[in-house]
Amino acid sequence: MALTEQDRPTGLADPVPAVLRLHPPERQGLRERFAPSDPSPGWDLTARSPKLARLVRSRRFQFFLVLPNQIVFWTVIMVGLFGTVVPGMNFGTAITWYVWFCLVFVMMVVVGRAWCSMCPFGGFAEWVQRRALWQRAQKTLGLGWKFPEPLARYGFLLPVGSFLLLTWIEEFFNIAGPGAPSYTSWMVVGIVTSALTFFLLFERRTFCRYICPLSTLIGTVGSMGSVAGFRTRDREVCLSCQTKDCMRGSEKGYGCPWYTWPGSADSNLYCGLCSECYKSCPEGNIGLFVQKPLTSVVAPKRRRADVAWGIALLWGLVLYQQVNATSAFPVVDNWLNSQLHFPHYPDPVDYIGFIALGALATAGVGWLMAAAFASRSVSFARPGKFLDRLSRFRSFFAPMAYGLIPVVGADYFARQLPKFFQHAPRVVPALAHIGGFSSAKSPMYSFSLLSNGWIVFVQVAVVVVGTMAASWSTWKIAGRELAPVSRNAVGVRLATLGFVLACGAAAAVLYVMMHAAD
Repeated sequence: MALTEQDRPTGLADPVPAVLRLHPPERQGLRERFAPSDPSPGWDLTARSPKLARLVRSRRFQFFLVLPNQIVFWTVIMVGLFGTVVPGMNFGTAITWYVWFCLVFVMMVVVGRAWCSMCPFGGFAEWVQRRALWQRAQKTLGLGWKFPEPLARYGFLLPVGSFLLLTWIEEFFNIAGPGAPSYTSWMVVGIVTSALTFFLLFERRTFCRYICPLSTLIGTVGSMGSVAGFRTRDREVCLSCQTKDCMRGSEKGYGCPWYTWPGSADSNLYCGLCSECYKSCPEGNIGLFVQKPLTSVVAPKRRRADVAWGIALLWGLVLYQQVNATSAFPVVDNWLNSQLHFPHYPDPVDYIGFIALGALATAGVGWLMAAAFASRSVSFARPGKFLDRLSRFRSFFAPMAYGLIPVVGADYFARQLPKFFQHAPRVVPALAHIGGFSSAKSPMYSFSLLSNGWIVFVQVAVVVVGTMAASWSTWKIAGRELAPVSRNAVGVRLATLGFVLACGAAAAVLYVMMHAAD
């Protein structure tokens, strides 16, 4: 039986049910529209390894991924509230700000959305919502509302807003300084409470897809990773399937919590690696695929405006974080605070203003490139002079923003390195402190893995690698998507390449100016 409108989950990445409801002859005209991009999703690990296939099919699989992180983060909460008030000696602050955030970025670059599959925030809320730790429950707890469609259309922009708000709160209270350990605990409690509230109000993983502060960052930076996610093996089988258990669920598994149809997936942006579609598919037509790095950056043909703007805003934020670590920034921030009678850093005006300026500058480059290179002989299918220019802008801006992902990812990762190299060893005495051992004089407390000079060298090297990856991605994307609609194919490729190189150079220079400031 085909999906009905009542069965349709809100906010699908693609309007898949509109296709699924059509009879086979009517589907033919829409096959190209929903066809996944070349190249193929890669290599199916579950087809190559029967042991891995059995492991992923087990309903205990995700539970045991989430459980260790549950233990760690509830420990972070308890130790932050009731442990030592010395930030560097508190296990909660040490593990969160010196180690965890850095490791999450490594996971993004290598595995994509792997963190989402083991996230303690969504994992705990999902256990409560499903009223089960791993079993397939038939009834869920909560109201099961659908997320409002007008809000769902903003896609990646909503999590970016959450991330910007959380980052400002963290900076204002100096939580990641690290400041008072209790601040870290209350921040984690706030995220868990928000997740649980959304899980009890809305269906599936609405919080993870539309609200979670890390969703856009993990999704975009994770597109560099080598895990393509769960994809269909034979797309024709998906189109002819009558049950659509991957979306609706079955006795063996839930419908996709991320509202993603495997048959139309052309990137790993929204695959949370929960394996429910793999468990639910009655045809055994879904596998866990790996791909070459950067495939999900380069391959998609359907470039999304919300993703492009999300990348631009994330780029503006990380530039702000770099600039505010230089010696010149406090002068501006303190002056604004005195004029606006705001208590202290970060002033919300320069915080929002700088990020918006960075995003608009990135978009401005896209607008100028469209004006300079868009071919007059190519129709962009938008009536009216302004709408035509807007369509041309989007056609240039979205591919250009996707190509910038490796630079943005490298910049965020490099920004975490000073805390890791300077303070990560403190986790050892902080852990000993939980066990009641005196660790105040531990040599690990003052031990640094690298000197400041070497930290700057590593930061610049990371940015250089990210810039090289972005240059390759941009060259491929521009050649495939921008050159055919440009009056100067070579010029547009060189212009986009120059933009990426300029962004990488700016990030590298700022790290030199920061002198390994954390």
